[in-house]
Amino acid sequence: MNHWVQHLRGLMTLVVADACPLCGRPAANDFCSACQRQVQTCALPPAVSKVKADGYALFAWGRYGDALKRAIAALKYDKRLELARPLGYRMADAWLATPSLPKQLVVVPIPLHVSKQQQRGFNQAEQLAIHFCDQTRLPLARQGLTRHLETTAQFGLSATERLRNLEHAFSVGSAFAKQRPQHPVLLLDDIYTTGATIRAATQALRRQGIRVWGAAVLAQAMMERSP
Repeated sequence: MNHWVQHLRGLMTLVVADACPLCGRPAANDFCSACQRQVQTCALPPAVSKVKADGYALFAWGRYGDALKRAIAALKYDKRLELARPLGYRMADAWLATPSLPKQLVVVPIPLHVSKQQQRGFNQAEQLAIHFCDQTRLPLARQGLTRHLETTAQFGLSATERLRNLEHAFSVGSAFAKQRPQHPVLLLDDIYTTGATIRAATQALRRQGIRVWGAAVLAQAMMERSP
């Protein structure tokens, strides 16, 4: 009798469990246990902010590749918005585990152009920022920046072409138009490749006298890692 009860409970668990967004297998949590391990293997060593040549710091949770790359693609292109929570929480946990980081910052997600956001239905950077701020308790300024130029796709462009493509694409948003933030800005995005997007956003804020500490990203392309 007990054997049949346990068997029935096992079948019910399979029926009720959600499907893993990366492999489709039953998942008791956000990912199945196998994909959970694979995503975690993409984590970089204990995150330490890197000061870039342009005078901003970079905080990256993981390496852009393998399971993390698939998770970001599922979030952005398959509209698996439920992935923003575990991925944003991972960023937050690493941030909170690094005591040397600033305690007073204002988080500003990198915006999409309005037409791109309407097409996609959401901004993945904003979704990550919501959950990152939920854990870190840092204030979120969703409209800190606006993207008023619709740029061509960055994929396949050189670093110089990417920067030129994004030149003057950003401007201060409604959240800061009337009153500047009291604390420095932490830009937040999903992927850091050449840094052109972060540099362009940083320049737009600094032109208006707004301090920028740096950026927090979910994934960093390995070719851009600092020594």
